[in-house]
Amino acid sequence: MTASTGTARHRDKLHSTVAAAVEGRILAGELSVGEKLPSESDLAREFGVSTRSVREAMQILETKGLVRRRHGERTTVARDDVGEFLGTLAATVRQLLSTNARHLTELMVVRRMIEINVLELLMSGGPTELDDVEKALADMREAGRNKDFSGFTAADAAFHRALVRAAGNTILTVFYDNLYGLVTEVIRVTSSVPNKSYEAAYAEHAEIYDRIRACDIEHAKSLMRAHIDNSAEYLRLAIGRSEQKNGARSLAANERHPLSSS
Repeated sequence: MTASTGTARHRDKLHSTVAAAVEGRILAGELSVGEKLPSESDLAREFGVSTRSVREAMQILETKGLVRRRHGERTTVARDDVGEFLGTLAATVRQLLSTNARHLTELMVVRRMIEINVLELLMSGGPTELDDVEKALADMREAGRNKDFSGFTAADAAFHRALVRAAGNTILTVFYDNLYGLVTEVIRVTSSVPNKSYEAAYAEHAEIYDRIRACDIEHAKSLMRAHIDNSAEYLRLAIGRSEQKNGARSLAANERHPLSSS
């Protein structure tokens, strides 16, 4: 490793440390919305870093939407709520997915981790209100009878969201709500791949619900795991088909215009 590389990595660590510290103060309520941060030079002295490191740290916080910077003015706290912070995280995930659709399969891993563990929360907290889960199931059944694909997939996503919300963990609910749009899109993609009937898809969800009502946690977790794993496989098939189609289009274009790629 060269000296210049080592210096760059050290500077990266410095500005990341400053960003994390200031972010922690904002989220902890020590710095409120509208409050101005100390000047760059004051922060540099406090953390024992250069003003350049402080400036880079502020860029990170501005990207997250936590602060606002204006030329000639001190940096101002823009927000301090976890929900909006996680909204920025969801936007970051969307940007990642736009560059490589295969990251969607990583989202399925996150879904599995959340939704299987949610079942434990549901069953360990005593009686739980499941009206929204029941409504989502009823909407799935009605949409299935009407062969309403859009309505069915929306109700499917609502079923999973209702389970997360029923667990009563505020942070987990906020996190899942911010990923909900992505989860809905994934469900629409995966539902278009297999030749599974509406009745069979509804029955899968109804069985998970029945096991929850019966407090049969291991069976419910097993069913949920199988359900999400099957969806992940359908997603891989959908991505593969899309890549094959795009590859064929690219090949056809090159055959028509062979000099364009030379």
